[in-house]
Amino acid sequence: MDPFRTIVEVQPSEKKITYSSALLFMGSCFSDAIGEKLESLKFQVSTNPFGVLFNPSSIADNLRILMENKPFTPDRLYRYKGQWISFNHYTGYSHPDQKICLEQINRSLASSASHLKKAAFLFLTFGTAWVYRFNETGVIAANCHKLPSASFTRFLLEPDEIIRTYNTLLQEIRNINPELTVVFTLSPVRHWKDGAVNNQKSKSILHYAIDTIADQNPGVHYFPAYEIFMDELRDYRFYGRDMLHPSESGVDYIWDRFLETYMDADTLPLMKEVQSLIKTAGHRPVNPDDPSHQIFLQTSVAAMQRLSEMHPFLDFSPEIKKLEKQGIGSGDNFV
Repeated sequence: MDPFRTIVEVQPSEKKITYSSALLFMGSCFSDAIGEKLESLKFQVSTNPFGVLFNPSSIADNLRILMENKPFTPDRLYRYKGQWISFNHYTGYSHPDQKICLEQINRSLASSASHLKKAAFLFLTFGTAWVYRFNETGVIAANCHKLPSASFTRFLLEPDEIIRTYNTLLQEIRNINPELTVVFTLSPVRHWKDGAVNNQKSKSILHYAIDTIADQNPGVHYFPAYEIFMDELRDYRFYGRDMLHPSESGVDYIWDRFLETYMDADTLPLMKEVQSLIKTAGHRPVNPDDPSHQIFLQTSVAAMQRLSEMHPFLDFSPEIKKLEKQGIGSGDNFV
């Protein structure tokens, strides 16, 4: 044991992630950061198909939408200051053109609904138990889209309400995907606008609810990202400039602990090879027409094609296309 810090012990998961595993991440901080890292390494990942979500009620509502897989219609949108918005989505889906807004929403919905049915893992990250109910419809908003505060009623979810919701929801999900492993995490990001005391009250409610849900449902687990960050990384160098969100080094540490817990040992070397080839595609040559660079391009493309043939889930087409462009004018054929 390191005498200068406390270590949060995490039991390795019996079920492991491989490149053949479909993964779905929903929620805040942890889901966004870890999901994006896996996506960048060519894993089969769907990350926050509705955008970043903070409260368990909105996450549950959107999971049901994925299960139903019914396209959004114009009546599900709300117009505000020239933008069409959805209270199920974050602002990135908003658009002045209603048709484009719906196309964006439904494209993401269809893709992620299919992903949920085949997913090996579902990672859900709760951020806050404070919610905002839109007074006009009575619906809890995933994002308030900067509407006036008077448009909403703010309140704190009760732990028993969260537990009941997820006990029912998890049974429904099992009906469409019996083999799914569900992992809950708690975001270490403090919601400072709620105040220090109210933030901690919120985190306590979420922690209790998650623990109870995991106890009452088989195949449901908790990854202690919150505890690792709070107890192992007790230093502001692991925070960003706002002193609330994890810094890059903080995220990298959580990522390493995540790999230790969930990643298949035989997949790690392949993951490093993928990472190396992606880095190769980002290489900027000093002299693109140099014969040695052209050989380098051919070798790199061949390596990507070989890996794709061995592992059909790996798609290097964007990287291959980028490298092939560097070969234009050299007379080499990369096809």
